[in-house]
Amino acid sequence: MQLNKAKALITGGVSGLGFAVARKLVASGGQAVLLDINDEAGARAVAELGTAIRYIRTDVTSEQAVADAVDSAVAHMGRINVAVNCAGVAGAGRVLGREAPMALDFFAKVIQINLVGCFNICKATAAAMEHNPAGADGGRGVIINTASVAAYEGQIGQAAYSASKAGIVGMTLPIARELARIGVRVNTVAPGIFATPMVDGMPEHIQAALGASIPNPSRLGKPEEFAELVAHIVENEYMNGETIRLDGAVRLTPK
Repeated sequence: MQLNKAKALITGGVSGLGFAVARKLVASGGQAVLLDINDEAGARAVAELGTAIRYIRTDVTSEQAVADAVDSAVAHMGRINVAVNCAGVAGAGRVLGREAPMALDFFAKVIQINLVGCFNICKATAAAMEHNPAGADGGRGVIINTASVAAYEGQIGQAAYSASKAGIVGMTLPIARELARIGVRVNTVAPGIFATPMVDGMPEHIQAALGASIPNPSRLGKPEEFAELVAHIVENEYMNGETIRLDGAVRLTPK
């Protein structure tokens, strides 16, 4: 699919990786509807990118809210042919904390936002893409999820986060196989340590240490590099059912 034909729905779309994807698609002539829960950042995103985007406040864990947002996006752009899942929370916490074991509600919340929310978007956008006209190879759209290298090497304190991201990796292939019948591809990117708002809030010496831990290049990943990979997945019609690490060859240590 050519980027200038992209009609994208992007969750977590008003900051970090999601907004980098929005910038890339808009710069290439595409359109995007950004789902998030940060109204202030949403207003800034619209101010920067203009009429090529629209912001809709949406809780990705709500089945009805997502269904309504997808309907609004289709009405606004005519169709959705790209869905990018970037919404998520870090959810750091030890199973056996100093005060008490991890509250089950905490674990469930991380799974609900990161994994269930991702699935919620997958099913709703796939249902919309099914009605798109087929391209030359029968393609009607592409769904791109965001996992993490923590899906493979979760650190101490990342039990909930790693489980949620491993779930995204695990569901990528079966969903891709199922949606083949309607011409919708499904892929996942597993980023390493990127310069996102979550990392930007850390002290400078911590950020420097994180960058130094990455083999090559020895720095934090740039959101623009994530967006470039997403753009390639959109354009490469043969890429399907795959999870791609984007991490500078880093492998997370236990802590």
